[in-house]
Amino acid sequence: MDTRDPELKNELDATLHARSELGADYESALVESFLEKVEQRLDTALDRRVRRHLAEQQVSVARAARTPQSMGNFGERYGFGIISLVLAIPLSAIGAAAAHTGGLVVVWLGIVGVNTVHAARSWPWFQRRSSRAGSDWED
Repeated sequence: MDTRDPELKNELDATLHARSELGADYESALVESFLEKVEQRLDTALDRRVRRHLAEQQVSVARAARTPQSMGNFGERYGFGIISLVLAIPLSAIGAAAAHTGGLVVVWLGIVGVNTVHAARSWPWFQRRSSRAGSDWED
């Protein structure tokens, strides 16, 4: 018997004392009662451990989601934006020469759209949505 739980030890002592007073006729009822209390203690301890383990897993997953590896490195994150801005100069000239202000607006809307889609890959709601999209076919 592990003496780390004094309350359970007291329950066992009380059960043994009751058995000595009541006799062998009530032995099975006393043992069942004590075993129920032990089972409740084990269930409570197991439930506490499972909750702690799940909380630790959630924390580790949340920390892993915020690491630089999950968001891409510097070159990937900013390189695309820099290249699109460099390419914006000739595209703006072509759009302005071809259709004046309308062409310039279309070129810049395209540049902003492409950069927004590229940046959205690191947004948490976008990652959840894209990971759920493939799950319909898995099962």
